[in-house]
Amino acid sequence: MTYVPLAASPVDAVAKVTSGRAAGWEVATSGSTGAPRLVRIGADAVRASAALTAARLGGEAAWLLALPADRIGGAMVLARAALADARVAAMPPGPFTPEGFAAVAEELVAEPRRHVSLVPTQLRRLLDSPVGREALGAFDAVLVGGAALGTTEAPANVVRTYGMSETCGGCVYDGAVLPGTDDVPGALARVDHDGHIRLAGPTLADGYADGDDRAFVVEDGVRWFVTSDLGEWRDGRLHVLGRADHVINTGGVKVHPQPVESALESAPGVVAVAVVGVPDAAWGERVVAVVEGAASPEALAAAAAGLPAYARPRRIVPAQVPRTPGGKIDRAAARSLAARKEHR
Repeated sequence: MTYVPLAASPVDAVAKVTSGRAAGWEVATSGSTGAPRLVRIGADAVRASAALTAARLGGEAAWLLALPADRIGGAMVLARAALADARVAAMPPGPFTPEGFAAVAEELVAEPRRHVSLVPTQLRRLLDSPVGREALGAFDAVLVGGAALGTTEAPANVVRTYGMSETCGGCVYDGAVLPGTDDVPGALARVDHDGHIRLAGPTLADGYADGDDRAFVVEDGVRWFVTSDLGEWRDGRLHVLGRADHVINTGGVKVHPQPVESALESAPGVVAVAVVGVPDAAWGERVVAVVEGAASPEALAAAAAGLPAYARPRRIVPAQVPRTPGGKIDRAAARSLAARKEHR
């Protein structure tokens, strides 16, 4: 059996893997910092991820599909439903709106349990709308991953997830790894001495289609995926600080974009934020924020007031935040946009 490309026909690819007619998927990574890579995800990993998620969320459920099915987040929604013989209601093509979400959610009201997986921007749009907020309340679990959620005041049914294509999506929920079941061992996470997060467990991908698997290492019989993310343990929970290659070095001080983005996202009117480093002759890099939405300069300044002085953006660039096809912030494009605006 072979690995089937998810991009060509997601529904067909999911059906082949969940029915045992394919070895697994070939899935494109997000490409948020460079060219996407094809990850080979085995059928056993897909089944393990679905089983561990169901156990963590209290059982199988119907799903609302609000993410692209040709990416790992959307594909796993389809796979979980297929393996549980559960219903899926999909958002129609076009812009994501609270009204559209509520209409699709209404299709699932008769189901005993309902789950949905979202990215933070979708969640914020729903919470800013009375219609969207009410629709969210009908779900037993709202998984939110793909980027930091920030300081958004989330309802009790929101579960913050961390993972990537190489781990079948989320394998850390609310800062804790997915625990095992009687049949499936749980996930593992650790932070190396240099701050990099590494992950292990039955949800790991088989490797990359190009054969360069240096990010997968075996130590003491455990196969780990060494991520590009930095993290730390606080109060027994894993806190993700952001990607190592996103760190901004300004005047010899390292600034992690994620806390800055989270602070700015708390300002009224903000839809999304991308904080990047722009070259600076004196400081090495300047902290610049691309801010999407209608927040006032005064609101943004107030939101950033609690940050260390060196981490506060030197400039705010009002613009739509560039995104990858999978919906994540396109850091390279955001950096290029910020640099162009800086030199006008």
